[in-house]
Amino acid sequence: MFRLAFVFLLAAPVQALAGAATKPAPSGTYVSDPAHTSLTWRISHFGLSNYTARFSTVSANLAWDAENPAQSKLSVSIDPTSVKTDFPFPQVEDFDRKIGTTPDFLAGKPISFKANSITLTGENTGTVSGDLTFRGETHPVTLDIRFNGSVAEHPMDKLPRLGFSATGIVKRTDWGLDFAVPALGEDVALQIETEMIPPKAK
Repeated sequence: MFRLAFVFLLAAPVQALAGAATKPAPSGTYVSDPAHTSLTWRISHFGLSNYTARFSTVSANLAWDAENPAQSKLSVSIDPTSVKTDFPFPQVEDFDRKIGTTPDFLAGKPISFKANSITLTGENTGTVSGDLTFRGETHPVTLDIRFNGSVAEHPMDKLPRLGFSATGIVKRTDWGLDFAVPALGEDVALQIETEMIPPKAK
């Protein structure tokens, strides 16, 4: 009997979410939820593996148009010093600081992305094209976006939420970041996951 009750308690939030999912989040202003947002990047390491790291401080603002998503507006800012490499020998070198602040890498300069256009390619897919700025240079980038869904009232916090996944590839040499090319890959693969909530809830 206890086991059955426990399973019911676990299932209740899922059932509530399924019910809430029938009503989507309304149009309005949303920001990324830090607890459910990640930006990881990877580059080829001598062709033997893909070196993978992430940024821990990412802030996105979305003016969401629920009726016409292609008219939505998006901007993102990233703290370059928030890079996390999980370098295993911090007593030897502060590798995170090296990547985030030194001239050969991100130079401690703000990273930002501003969308210029959104194109729908399917029921839940699209592309976002815009300007990516880092190391003081700005160049165009296109990301592939998947809209994972939205709810008008999440069962856990009672707030509207939207969820997105995105991928893209940038050539770091376009921004003058040519350290150790080609031993370290020129292409940087991006993987983004985010849930977005009203600003007052952040």
